[in-house]
Amino acid sequence: MKILDQILSQSAYSHEIAVPLAQIDIADWLFNLPEAEYQRCCAPDHIAAGTTVTDDGRRMSINVEMIGTGLVVQHYVAEEARPDYVRMNSISDVFTANGRTQVNVLWELIAEDAGNGRTRYTNRVTARPTDAFMDFIAAHGIRFEDAAAARQAAGGDHNRRETPFFAESIARRALARGAAL
Repeated sequence: MKILDQILSQSAYSHEIAVPLAQIDIADWLFNLPEAEYQRCCAPDHIAAGTTVTDDGRRMSINVEMIGTGLVVQHYVAEEARPDYVRMNSISDVFTANGRTQVNVLWELIAEDAGNGRTRYTNRVTARPTDAFMDFIAAHGIRFEDAAAARQAAGGDHNRRETPFFAESIARRALARGAAL
């Protein structure tokens, strides 16, 4: 099996908000998210966030957070950014008690009409190993299955906790934008 075919962890959680889908703009929210608001979305795990661009002008979100016992610095590059769907991809640096490695993280932010003027927000996160990660676990005598189980537990728990906060933050941004019009 090729490394890119392997999944280290995957989770998706949803939360409904009382805002119609037509008012939601996830891309606007993500690329204008104040750092303090990012921190509130999963305190104390969320440490810092900011936006920048790649050398070729693509939008980026840089996030620093604790996932389980690892400090993760994510370098998310926008692959697609619409009001109802954002797909971000990162080669993320992970700092552990055993040292530093990297994982590939795909973050999808999805808004769907839930009916009755409500929107269902889904936060989907998929982590895959990189060559550096496979070398790292081999050097430390860690089986892939054990590393994946630990990442699944930590990443799933983190995503479960942050999803409703992200959704409510997106709703507040949408309502504030609507009030300003």
